[in-house]
Amino acid sequence: MSPIASGLIFLGIVFFITILSGGLHRIEEGYVGVYYHGGVLSKRISEPGYNVLIPFFTTYHQVQVSVQTDEVREIPCGTSGGVLIYFDKIEVVNKLKKEYVYETVKNYTVDYDRLWIYDKIHNEINQFCTKHTLQDVYITKFDTLDESLQESLQKDLQIWAPGVEILGIRVTKPRIPESIRKNYENMEKERTRLLIVTENQKVQIQEAETLKEQEIIKGKSRLEVAEINIQKEINEKINQKKINEIENKMALDSAKAKTDAMFYKSSKDLETLQQKFSDKYLESMTVSALVNNAKFYLGDSIPENFGSHVVQQSS
Repeated sequence: MSPIASGLIFLGIVFFITILSGGLHRIEEGYVGVYYHGGVLSKRISEPGYNVLIPFFTTYHQVQVSVQTDEVREIPCGTSGGVLIYFDKIEVVNKLKKEYVYETVKNYTVDYDRLWIYDKIHNEINQFCTKHTLQDVYITKFDTLDESLQESLQKDLQIWAPGVEILGIRVTKPRIPESIRKNYENMEKERTRLLIVTENQKVQIQEAETLKEQEIIKGKSRLEVAEINIQKEINEKINQKKINEIENKMALDSAKAKTDAMFYKSSKDLETLQQKFSDKYLESMTVSALVNNAKFYLGDSIPENFGSHVVQQSS
């Protein structure tokens, strides 16, 4: 082989190794690769693992498509009352959908979260603070701040970057001036003391209500027992009355039966008497009486007092 051919082969091998070493790259798990050809975003999206590109002409970036947490720090916040406070950290849990990677990167570059998360959080916090007092921001509305931030971010993302999904937001307590913080601590202590007193009063009231309810229950029980006893006595009286009525009826029926029997006997006796004192019976009785009471005088001497009614009878 001629020296020229050997040199060309050597140069080719060196060129191939240079291209291979410069073009071979690895995409981590949870990411995809996006590519720029001469500064223009390609539609090529590579999966995790080793991939090859043309060096010098093509560049690549890894874009995370797994769940990630962006921390937005040191957010200044001026309340409606003019007090400047700071949110040390706000965590935004988000995820870029793989099917929206090309569209999102094309519109907002690979640093899309800088616009739609970091800058958006700053803007939303400032708007929230300017509309509310320190009391609202620090205490009254603080517990709903994470929900309102998530709702506001997701609402705009659905319009402008639908591939980005906000999964959750965690807001740390804002840092306020020391003098104001001490006042709030004193207020919180006083509020806690008042809450304890109030809770004790509630417990006492509840105990009193419980005792009252127990007395009411006892009173109702006694009343129910009394009503039962009264009803029992009434029922006994009613039953006794019914018994008396039955006994009276039985006595009346018995007396009536006796009276009917006596009346029947008297009727029979009267009927018998009527039969006895008929005309024939009286005539018979008269004749019998005359016969039984007749006196006969014999001889010439007839008592004068008999007059003409005495019958003389000669021997």
